[in-house]
Amino acid sequence: MKLIALSIACVLIVSCKSADAPVKSAETDTTASTAMTPKEVALIPRAALFGNPARTGGTISPDGKMLAYLAPSNGVMNVFVAPRATPDAARALTTETTRPIRSFFFAHDNQHLVYVQDAGGNEDFHLFATDLSTGTTRDITPFPGSRANLAGISHKVPGELLVNINDRDKSAFDLYRIDIASGKRTLVQKNDQGFGGFVANDNFEVVLAIKPRPDGGSDVLRKTGKGWENYTSIEFEDAGTTSPMGLTSDAKTLYMRDSRGRNTSALFAIDLASGDKKLVHEDAKADVGGTLNHPTTGLVQAASVNYLRNEWTVFDVAIEKDIALLKARFPEFNITARTQDDATWVVAGFASDAPPAFFIYERTSGEIKPWFETRPDLKDAPLQKMHPVVIDARDGLKLPSYYTLPASADTNADGKPEQAVPMVLYVHGGPWARDAYGSSGNHQFYANRGYAVLSVNFRASTGFGKNFTNAGNLQWSKTMHDDLIDAVRWAEKQGIAVPGKVAIAGGSYGGYATLAGLTYTPDEFACGVDIVGPSNLNTLLASIPPYWKPGFEQMARRVGDPRTEAGKALLMAASPLTHADKIKRPLLIGQGANDPRVKQAESDQIIAAMNKHSLPVTYVLFPDEGHGFARPENSLAFNAVQEQFLASCLGGRAEPIGSAFAGSSITIPEGAKLIPGAELALAK
Repeated sequence: MKLIALSIACVLIVSCKSADAPVKSAETDTTASTAMTPKEVALIPRAALFGNPARTGGTISPDGKMLAYLAPSNGVMNVFVAPRATPDAARALTTETTRPIRSFFFAHDNQHLVYVQDAGGNEDFHLFATDLSTGTTRDITPFPGSRANLAGISHKVPGELLVNINDRDKSAFDLYRIDIASGKRTLVQKNDQGFGGFVANDNFEVVLAIKPRPDGGSDVLRKTGKGWENYTSIEFEDAGTTSPMGLTSDAKTLYMRDSRGRNTSALFAIDLASGDKKLVHEDAKADVGGTLNHPTTGLVQAASVNYLRNEWTVFDVAIEKDIALLKARFPEFNITARTQDDATWVVAGFASDAPPAFFIYERTSGEIKPWFETRPDLKDAPLQKMHPVVIDARDGLKLPSYYTLPASADTNADGKPEQAVPMVLYVHGGPWARDAYGSSGNHQFYANRGYAVLSVNFRASTGFGKNFTNAGNLQWSKTMHDDLIDAVRWAEKQGIAVPGKVAIAGGSYGGYATLAGLTYTPDEFACGVDIVGPSNLNTLLASIPPYWKPGFEQMARRVGDPRTEAGKALLMAASPLTHADKIKRPLLIGQGANDPRVKQAESDQIIAAMNKHSLPVTYVLFPDEGHGFARPENSLAFNAVQEQFLASCLGGRAEPIGSAFAGSSITIPEGAKLIPGAELALAK
């Protein structure tokens, strides 16, 4: 059984409807010669960029009889279903009224849909099952204050799910089988030994467990009739790039991604009986990423590697023609679902300057049937291409990066700037994550407003081998930040960015990077946008959710150890709060009041420090959000503030705030008067 990691925040690609003429702010003149040309493209309406997509998340039931997707119902994203024979007869099956459903799947019984939902962004996710016949929805993990996540599904146990739940101990997830129809749960494995996760077979029997060690590494244990025995060990240096990926359906073969004795993660197939280990795929530049597994055997048929672009390599001749056909049809694609008989696939095809469209692929005939477009209004919108590039850091490290130019700077769309323009350096979160090529709402938003956009995979980012990730250990505010500065210098040298007209922005770690940019290099950036970013690393690590406990030792070794005096001192030195008095450029902060990862106190602390030093700041707070803004009304409101803020700072274009706060819970405890139109919008 392939391990399941149910995505909690699936990406909703931005869309727009082209306007007849550029729209400039009614509250302030935001025109700047560095961001404009006489033949300016149409301003993409903000509501189209950050509102709900028309449809997204297309999938098909295991038996191939039903189709489903996410779409707005009374303004909230819900699951719609339709018979495959009559896809236009779709009806809303779920009835969420406040927070959008962001991910769901068909159960193998072909009778239920399952989705996850939390309350107000608190990330206490529960699993909900909706009966396809009656439309009845029930919480199948109804344990107050607990968090549940899907551990596995299997065609061999079609009416059940394998689920991790932490209702017994908030810091430990026990493993249960849950009957979908009745909600009855049966304990499979009690987690009373500090396990970080389990690997089960298709019969929902635990085979392996991963146990974190105090040194930041982990041991993979095998379950026997006598208890647990050590199967293999993973040292700290490989902990982020080595792990089990799941079993074949016959439980004879274990797939592992493994960087031990090498740099990048390779894919291996291991015979559980003999221990024989076979290399399936490797790449010298990047880790093996996703895999395509046969829907019933679990055999890996293809694997992807993503250095600058995602590339699939096929190992099973049975799907060679299929993948070749998809590669020829789409610039980029994802296979989002396969029927159990493997006759039909659902494919999302997209390009960097176009949102995904979903297709039904019939393998027997080779026909690729259009199903729906996620953002039909984007067809005529002035979207810009994303360009991959490798930037050299000052110490020679190669930084895979991506940039997008506004039409005013790249009229022939060749990726070579014809004039330098203001730029937004947009920093990804994590930091143990990565930026990738594809449809990016933020890139399109900033580029349409007249800015170049640059996203950099700085050291500590994942996907490029363990050496790249480990190069960021204990380097918050140090070489990790140097990489960002080096990327800005590159953009200036290439004629992309106007020196002195670069903003830094990002969420989570990207928010931290924004604060670090304005404190450690106070003259570097013209302004900053911090979204749910930590300001005090000591309080950040002291307030992590209890279910992060298994991974704490790794965090301590990668960020700093708050349990030692030396570690506390390192964390304090790397905390933007310590240097808040050095801020001299405008700052916008966005925060969710229910954020369990980067708590509101992180933003409150930096706000208090800035007030103490009489530094101007705008603070946008949402009482019904967590780590990011899930409700489109709140996303619209924040981005309305953001584009006015950037226009004042960088001189780009901005759509008036107008009624953008309607339906949002937005509050602006600090600095509303600094944002043109904000006070008026709040008063409506």
